[in-house]
Amino acid sequence: MTVDILQPGVGEISGAHYVPSSPDNVMWGRLPCAVDVPVLKVAAGSSVTFDTVSHEGILEDQGKDPLAYFTGHGVAAEHVLDDAIEIAASLSRNPAIDGPHVVTGPVYVEGAEPGDLLKITVEKLLPRVPYGVISNRHGKGTLVGVLPRGPENVSVFTPVEQRDSGLVGVLPVSEGGERVVEFPLAPFLGTMGVAVAGDEHPHSVPPGAHGGNIDINLLVEGTVLYLPVQVAGALAYVGDPHFAQGDGEVALTALEASLRATVRFDVVTRKDALAAFGELAGPLVRTSEYLVPTGLDVDLGEAMRRCVRAAIDLIQARWGLDEHLAYAYLSAATDFDISQVVDIVCGVHARIRESDFARIQAEETA
Repeated sequence: MTVDILQPGVGEISGAHYVPSSPDNVMWGRLPCAVDVPVLKVAAGSSVTFDTVSHEGILEDQGKDPLAYFTGHGVAAEHVLDDAIEIAASLSRNPAIDGPHVVTGPVYVEGAEPGDLLKITVEKLLPRVPYGVISNRHGKGTLVGVLPRGPENVSVFTPVEQRDSGLVGVLPVSEGGERVVEFPLAPFLGTMGVAVAGDEHPHSVPPGAHGGNIDINLLVEGTVLYLPVQVAGALAYVGDPHFAQGDGEVALTALEASLRATVRFDVVTRKDALAAFGELAGPLVRTSEYLVPTGLDVDLGEAMRRCVRAAIDLIQARWGLDEHLAYAYLSAATDFDISQVVDIVCGVHARIRESDFARIQAEETA
């Protein structure tokens, strides 16, 4: 596969609905809340294709001019996304109080009510450009006070190249050298969420029960995210597109790059949600192999404890194990991964193999 330049409205659009990332359809640095007017209303079960725009290349510390920024790294002018140029030129944020992320939406899903779960199935993720950026900036990242050395903003431009095995990101051994380090792409949306109640727009960086910037790299094509609905219609949104990310996201960002994302929105009623998963306090991921509960907190240790508690509660609700037996199972058989440690609120997620419980009947309403 090669990467076509997916300018707004150009190329494959597989969803029944399409939401471009025009300035009227995005928020920059903040997330939707109950008072926001949806950019689209859809029936439950509908698929929607979103164009998403990476914040890298449009930020103030990069000049707020993606055309100049990316052509300065050798990208042809016609390969810089028009919507990124338009967002940078027509929208603004306050870097001192707002996050960096561009989110597209919100979308009103008919029938979604507080207490239900919004089921978001990731159907297709297409790179929009053959390049991205990995950044370490402003004393953030894991090694605060150590890296970056020198300039406070180190942004590593990273081209994408085709190999027999698929697309790879390429890096040099030293700045300006031959690009001989390669790593495979595994695109996913760092941010998928639902609006919070009230009239205050959450900061785009810390994740929470609403989802948002959860940065779980398992959310590739074919996976599902369940989120507790907080307002009528859910008011769902997507953003923070990634081409690849290691668990932890230690330098601050992933390989950040724009994606065309097609997702399907379904509603799981509270009754069915309780029967399938018990009471969910936060995001739940489902892959072809795992159920993935999450734990979120500003303290990584507390995030771990919350994830363990969520995993025990899920196993008890879904498969009926005694609490001490669920705890024992997790210790023997489940990996707990650090989603990220750089987004104010840290994330931990557990990978529970559903096949381990194949001999137990489980509720399949969700």
